[in-house]
Amino acid sequence: MKRLGLIAGLVCALLLAAGAYAASLYLGSATVKEDSSFIIPAGASLSSVARTLEEEGHITSSEGFVMRARLFGSSDPIQAGEFMLNAGMTQGQILSAFQSGDVIRRFVTIPEGMPSILVHERLMAEELLTGEIEVPVEGSILPDTYDFERGESRQKVVERMQAAMDLYLAEAWAERGPNIAVDTMREALILAAIVEKETGKASERRKIAGLYSNRVKTGMLLQADPTIIYPITKGKPLGRRIRQSEIAAVNGYNTYTRVGLPVGPITNPGRESIAAVLNPDQTSALFMVADGTGGHWFAETLAEHNANVEKWYAIRRERGEM
Repeated sequence: MKRLGLIAGLVCALLLAAGAYAASLYLGSATVKEDSSFIIPAGASLSSVARTLEEEGHITSSEGFVMRARLFGSSDPIQAGEFMLNAGMTQGQILSAFQSGDVIRRFVTIPEGMPSILVHERLMAEELLTGEIEVPVEGSILPDTYDFERGESRQKVVERMQAAMDLYLAEAWAERGPNIAVDTMREALILAAIVEKETGKASERRKIAGLYSNRVKTGMLLQADPTIIYPITKGKPLGRRIRQSEIAAVNGYNTYTRVGLPVGPITNPGRESIAAVLNPDQTSALFMVADGTGGHWFAETLAEHNANVEKWYAIRRERGEM
């Protein structure tokens, strides 16, 4: 009896193995030998995707892949996009990836203080995005790193960047400090853009925001050099020194001839510059001048400021700039 049971067990095992072998021959198998990307166009059917998989050598049988999907897969539809097929993937794993919509994400970074004209150039240069866009409204883009997928429209990416700015600005405004120098979120954005362009040192942002807040409150000219440049280049580097005629120019941005804030932002400020304007340092400083290290000397009086200017001129003379 024991021998008969053993024989019966062996026969069953052989039948199961034979069945599995026959099923594998009929349903085929995956043959992904190395990591590679695979694109599913919008509206593609499971059958057309299976044929492409077979043509590209990722599976042995398109008919078998479709049959396996119907027998063992979920009822979820496959998604359009670009997918990563990893070496050694099974057919079930491939199908699952297609159904989950786990597409390859790529990234584009907008640095703090990048003006909209350069945001436009960066997005237009990204070959995997599609469609034309206008230059975004200045100050409407939140600097950050954004993901996108192959074939996504540039306009959708811009809209995500703008939605991120709207959300952050509203959140920061809700946490604003007392007695700030601005009355609206737009004014905060305009002043933050100046702060962003005026320093390369993160540690100075709140101090500079405090200085400009003092000037706004007392009705002093802001005299921010970047506001002279913006109408000339729309945010691109000037590439030369500012001319006296440009300092004297009267327009909506030049804060050497215009009291108060410019008519609009001069760049896309980052989170920290916005936060600095809404919670500036409590300082008595009204003046600042470059210190030669990328930062600034600050002063409360004109006499102190003039002394700092002389120190800056001495540095420039030593460098051969004057």
